[in-house]
Amino acid sequence: MRDVAVIGIGVTKFGELWEKSFRQLIAEAGAKAILDAGISGSEIDALYVGSMSAGRFVGQEHVGALVADCAGFSHMHIPAIRVESACASGGLALRQGFFSVASGMNDVVVVGGVEKMTDVVGSEATDTLATALDQEWEAFFGATFPGVYAMIATRHMHEYGTTREQLAQVAVKNHANGALNPYAQFKRPISLEAVMNAPLSAYPLGMLDCSPVSDGAAAVILCAGEKAKKYSDKPVRIKGSGQASDTLALHGRNEICTFESTAHAAAMAYKQAKITPKDVHVAEVHDCFTIAEILAIEDLGFVKKGEGGKAIERKVTTLDGSLPVNPSGGLKAKGHPIGATGVAQIAELVMQLRGEADKRQVPDARIGLAQNVGGGGASCLVHILEAM
Repeated sequence: MRDVAVIGIGVTKFGELWEKSFRQLIAEAGAKAILDAGISGSEIDALYVGSMSAGRFVGQEHVGALVADCAGFSHMHIPAIRVESACASGGLALRQGFFSVASGMNDVVVVGGVEKMTDVVGSEATDTLATALDQEWEAFFGATFPGVYAMIATRHMHEYGTTREQLAQVAVKNHANGALNPYAQFKRPISLEAVMNAPLSAYPLGMLDCSPVSDGAAAVILCAGEKAKKYSDKPVRIKGSGQASDTLALHGRNEICTFESTAHAAAMAYKQAKITPKDVHVAEVHDCFTIAEILAIEDLGFVKKGEGGKAIERKVTTLDGSLPVNPSGGLKAKGHPIGATGVAQIAELVMQLRGEADKRQVPDARIGLAQNVGGGGASCLVHILEAM
């Protein structure tokens, strides 16, 4: 396979964007990425877009054609493909774009991710998100994502002694990072006391342990590695790509404190990249709930199983720690427009590896990792990026 590089990125602000439509968001992100890459529309061979549930959120299916149309590419008749893997839709769109370039089928592709979630009321958003659970064995009986992750958190606390304070420190850290990110939904720090005293969502998770409902879009431009220098003086190589799945329902797992999809996807990506977890300088992980970040740093091999909470407490994952995690603010503070999340993680890592992340810049970052989870761990994408 050929080397594949990221040569352009574009991100909209994340948040409750009442004044912008689904099509305006993805067009904005795509235009920013194309301008950043310095390419023309005539050079684009294909378009991949991740979107979990546009049909329920905005009443729009046939998303691939819509995105090509609103981006001004319909007259070019390029292939436009919508990709879905629940909350990992953006990460999967990236992997599909990566394959198309690595295989030699295409030279330049656009990968986008978008979701417009605030056009429905809160209960409808909750029901839509629950479609990523097992409808027959979980959602039918009233399970929601806060409830599912609360069960995981409770078991993790029982098995490994993880504390409520350690969970809360994930939110505190990520809000501190989000305060430095101009694209973040929440650009303000929060205190440990605020997280601990927030209204309960599902024990032990409070409101401030949960990622928000968000609107937003992100896009990246991929091209063949040997052509990257033609477009960018700071290209970033996709060094490894991994994908894995697990049971849809939580009750079917070997044990619920490990996302085996993450562990297997990571092993695939590490092998392809020819690195180990110790070689990673910065990571963007899927912290849809605070417990999810703790699971992620364990399942990715950054710390031993059961040591995630203690690593958070020791500030291993802060911007000045030995392994900064979620410098963007993560899903928790940056926001979580489902389809856009996985692509936005890549955009953040590219900024970090280019040295363009401003006040949240991780010094001397050369290798970054992104982990994008679908549902309650039923799917996972892991990508490893390297500054060229």
